[in-house]
Amino acid sequence: MNLNKAFLIGRLTRDPESRSLPSGQQVTSFGLATDRFFNDKSGQKKQQTEFHNIVLFGRLAEISSQYLAKGSLVLIEGRIQTRNWKDSTGNTRYRTEVVGERMQLGPRSAGKSSPSEPKEAPKEAPQEEIPVIEEGGEIDIKDIPF
Repeated sequence: MNLNKAFLIGRLTRDPESRSLPSGQQVTSFGLATDRFFNDKSGQKKQQTEFHNIVLFGRLAEISSQYLAKGSLVLIEGRIQTRNWKDSTGNTRYRTEVVGERMQLGPRSAGKSSPSEPKEAPKEAPQEEIPVIEEGGEIDIKDIPF
């Protein structure tokens, strides 16, 4: 049995960048930073940050470009994929990405405009429930829907 599944909870390092494929499908990509806190051998509390490349397709791409901005908290569930290509000098380049399959938005700020608020009004789209991470407290892995 094989499994390729990633769960990331972090903050966007840049605004989502959207484009359309020749097929017309929307693609959005952005960077995501996750932090790990631990104590070193001397007992000092340390923080280690990892940076991830996120790619979303279709409806998730539309929602992310509408509701997310640099600094937004988001949970991404997806699969890890490495692609390669030849650059202009003929060197083979590699990029590892998390291709998102599910997304949960972070909390909205009360009483002020925030990155979680829509950037523009949706175009007559049917209303759908967009999951939001509740504000306050730690996130426990057992609270993540599998």
